[in-house]
Amino acid sequence: MNLEQLRGFVEIARLGNFTRAAEELHLAQPSLSRQISTLERELGSELFHRARGHISLTAAGEVLLPYARRMLADAGSVRREMAEIAGLRRGRVRLGAPPSLCASIVPEVVGVFRAAHPGIELEITERGSRGLVAALAEGALDLALLASSDAAAASPVSLSRTPLLEEDLVVISSAGQSPVSHGQAIALAAVADLPLIAFPRSYELRAATDAAFAAAGLDAEVVVEGPEMDTVLRFVERGVGVAVVPAMVALDRPGLRAVPLASPKLTRTVSLAHRADMAPTRAAAALRDTIIATADALVDSGDFVAKAV
Repeated sequence: MNLEQLRGFVEIARLGNFTRAAEELHLAQPSLSRQISTLERELGSELFHRARGHISLTAAGEVLLPYARRMLADAGSVRREMAEIAGLRRGRVRLGAPPSLCASIVPEVVGVFRAAHPGIELEITERGSRGLVAALAEGALDLALLASSDAAAASPVSLSRTPLLEEDLVVISSAGQSPVSHGQAIALAAVADLPLIAFPRSYELRAATDAAFAAAGLDAEVVVEGPEMDTVLRFVERGVGVAVVPAMVALDRPGLRAVPLASPKLTRTVSLAHRADMAPTRAAAALRDTIIATADALVDSGDFVAKAV
């Protein structure tokens, strides 16, 4: 068994197709097929059900897949650690974050980190918190910014979590239109009467706002449902409707006007996580320090953001 065989196995499992997997790996399909046949002989089990136009994992393949992912991730960690011995002049770090943080704190972090460590490659994965936790468990990420403690609690492996900050959820509207509230805050009941742009139901942010409306006995007037974060912000800027978003998303956006929700406020805690059983590489540790420093600066700005306890 070798890493090339495992890499081919994982790609076929991911894509469900030998030809596409070979293209992704820059291999000829016969070469990839031989690798898998050799791996199956070594293991004494078939790994794929092969049918015309359809490839699926056998029971043996299902068992092997998480082990293969972990071994490939460990091999990648070894390569990165060896590269970093030279003093962070090269290497790679894989950071995951939900869409709302990719639209706010992540660009700040990337700018600072790239200026300090230009030789380190950053790979950013945008996914919901539960998906990020799963990627950490598989060894597919070095670090992840999480916006939900519940997601971390559901992890199949132990995670080391560092709370960074707590931010308010705010109501954003177009700066080119009249304010949605003339006070310092807006009541949830008033938000329910406004044209609302709602995130996909898979978003934890959507679940939190839906729960708040339901708890207050309110039915929100949803006019657009399902766009991603960047699209929501553009719709709001154009005056299509309002949206409930984390406060950091609205920072430094002159086309938006943000107002906090009146009591009871809606908040979320942002944490930084990595696998507790895998020490971060030197590059990942440097990125972690950059993230913590960036979060502290946002807290000091005082814009609906507080230090997490």
